[in-house]
Amino acid sequence: MCRVWNVQSVDSSFLSGFCTGILLSLITCGIYGYYFIYKLAEEVNIACDGEQTSGLVAFILLSFITCGIYAYYWYYKLGNRLAANAVRYNLNFQENGTTVLMWCIFGAFLCGIGQFFAMHILIKNSNMICAAYNRSKGL
Repeated sequence: MCRVWNVQSVDSSFLSGFCTGILLSLITCGIYGYYFIYKLAEEVNIACDGEQTSGLVAFILLSFITCGIYAYYWYYKLGNRLAANAVRYNLNFQENGTTVLMWCIFGAFLCGIGQFFAMHILIKNSNMICAAYNRSKGL
């Protein structure tokens, strides 16, 4: 069963979950952020067909080797994969990997705020995919 993350739209539950995620990342010195990436990739691999999203070990190692550039590529590929699989579930996403990448790059000039918008797009789209997947499987 594909877990639907607790972010459907920007409302009080999003802010609460968002603040909790930031707080957990701070308390665990960033380990929670990596756990979140691991679970996100795992659930997208369940709900989406075709290529596999690379896991946490590849994400960490390749991001380290490329000084963080691979992380942007990973977000870009995930955004494109979610947009491509939306059609399977009769969904239509306005955002794709390019939107996520632009928020990551240009958002870096806004004191890093763009990274949060990019992650919100990925979470929102993966929630919609997972909810549609669960409905299609009768879960």
